[in-house]
Amino acid sequence: MNRPKHALSTLIAALTKSPRGLTAIRQLAELQKQVPSLYGLLSVNACALAATHYALAPAILTLGIPAVVISLCLIRGVHWLRLRPETLSEAQAVHHLRRTTVLTIFFSIVFVVWAMVLTGFGGPYEQGHAAIFVAVTVIACIFCLTHLPVAAFLVTGIVMSVFLFCCVTSGNKVFLAIAANTAFVTVVMVRTLNTNYRAFVDLVASQAVASRLSEENARLAQTDSLTGLPNRRYFFQKLDEAIRSPSEAGAPFALAIFDLDRFKPINDTYGHNVGDRVLAEAGRRLAEFASADVVVTRLGGDEFGVILRASEGAAAALAFCDGICTALQQPTRIGDIRVVTGCSGGLALFCKATRDADALFDRADYALYHSKEQRRGATTLFSQEHKDAIHAEQAVETALRTADLAAEMVLHYQPILDTETGRIAFVEGLARWTSPSLGQVGPDRFIAAAERCGMIHTVTLLLLRKALADGARLPPETGLSFNLSAHDLASPETVLAILAAVQGSGFDPRRLTLELTETALMRDFDHAKAAITALRSLGIKIALDDFGTGYSSLGYVHRLPLDKIKIDRSFMVDINTDRGCSLISTILDLCRNLGLDGIVEGIETQAQLDVARRHGSRYVQGYHIGRPMPLADLLQRMDHDAGAVRRRA
Repeated sequence: MNRPKHALSTLIAALTKSPRGLTAIRQLAELQKQVPSLYGLLSVNACALAATHYALAPAILTLGIPAVVISLCLIRGVHWLRLRPETLSEAQAVHHLRRTTVLTIFFSIVFVVWAMVLTGFGGPYEQGHAAIFVAVTVIACIFCLTHLPVAAFLVTGIVMSVFLFCCVTSGNKVFLAIAANTAFVTVVMVRTLNTNYRAFVDLVASQAVASRLSEENARLAQTDSLTGLPNRRYFFQKLDEAIRSPSEAGAPFALAIFDLDRFKPINDTYGHNVGDRVLAEAGRRLAEFASADVVVTRLGGDEFGVILRASEGAAAALAFCDGICTALQQPTRIGDIRVVTGCSGGLALFCKATRDADALFDRADYALYHSKEQRRGATTLFSQEHKDAIHAEQAVETALRTADLAAEMVLHYQPILDTETGRIAFVEGLARWTSPSLGQVGPDRFIAAAERCGMIHTVTLLLLRKALADGARLPPETGLSFNLSAHDLASPETVLAILAAVQGSGFDPRRLTLELTETALMRDFDHAKAAITALRSLGIKIALDDFGTGYSSLGYVHRLPLDKIKIDRSFMVDINTDRGCSLISTILDLCRNLGLDGIVEGIETQAQLDVARRHGSRYVQGYHIGRPMPLADLLQRMDHDAGAVRRRA
């Protein structure tokens, strides 16, 4: 008993299966625009046919059956009007299409049988009306079911079969002509329906392909090709979304930036291929921290960005970020090479004051800078202290931009003693700035501010010209040392301007020493080496300052044409211990072996001076030797020292 029903449902399921590239939801959405109109048309036509036969046919045919069928049509029409295809799953949409096909078959059978029964009542006009009703029903179904052709074909087949059978068996020539005409029109319309439906299927398929390509292109545009992580564009997109989310709907969040320590030396030592593999491994490790509440990205170079929910507070967010630092600090093995990179992080919590993505990013970046300067290997949380420091830095930058640098900046000179002769062998020029609005500003603050606001080249050249002019007043045997910024060395224009200033000053270039920090060399080693070569070609000497504080100083000493090494003052703290003495002695031995002058900084006591001498240090510098002082005071001291030497002689 169940076999016919099962066979029918299987047939309908097979017939209503969407072609490749066409979704049932899309079919349902298109049908929703037409099916209510179809039910409305059938209802109106049924009312008209019932009215013309009201006085001729039994009430069951003119009132009973129409009332039931029209009610069902109206119910189905309202159902289609209230349908929301976009809220349905694909399976639910398929179910709706199959039910629509079944109901279409039901209504077509009911309407055509009812119309054919009514042809037995009334005269030729009433019979003609019934024929028109059938023809209009066929046309309406074909047009309104274009996007469900199987239903349109079934309706057309059922209605036309019954209609043609009745017309042929009637023997009436007029009905035969009507049947032939209707059949011909139906064939043409069915063919048109099929063509339009194929075009619709192709259009949907091409749109689906275009959509997939667009999504793939969007994904690629937001993905870093090296690590596979989302890229900077995706990071700021998600950051904007998080900031725009209402505070009631979204939990508090934080932004973190991580930077690999000692990554550039890996590139310089092993090449970019190894560096890329280190970055790829860092990306893989970082991806393990990603979740629904954590977005991880590569911002560029060796910098990574993370957006995380901070619903458990700042302490939990900070602990999470420290975990990332720990993971990225683990050794990486690439073939026979084992490399270790550090990782430092900066964390900023979202607040009402930072409803701007750039402002929040700058806070995290400032905290990262603080980590790299003072807490390498850990994450620093942006605090009120950092906020105050930023305001102070901005005040320095503002004052620097409006300053009369030539009048406000001067140089003080700190002596460097030759322990063998007891004379001052060199003096180091140290910048001093007295701002009318800020008062005395430390060189560490205004030099950093000049670097940030792009004024460092102007400041460097101004101070160098002052130092060269002052150097002309020094005794001929006394050398002059001057510090260059990392930005100066990276600028070919500034290097050329330095050469021009030295040549135009009349000061002997062989008496001039330019001091560079390892940071200056790390910015761009190749440019730094070219700049050093150009400076030395004029006779200028080059000193590597703060030796021992970086991570790869020995590599730079070996690869660069240096003349002097200044041993950082931090080594003098442990000078009274065996370890401290060994370090100083080792570095001085290195200088002698390489033919370089070694200068020990940070001599603040007689005991430290005695130890430095004992270990072979010829040149020393520090507060015990002399504090930085104006040129006039320095010249007065040098005259005094020269007089003392003459008296001893």
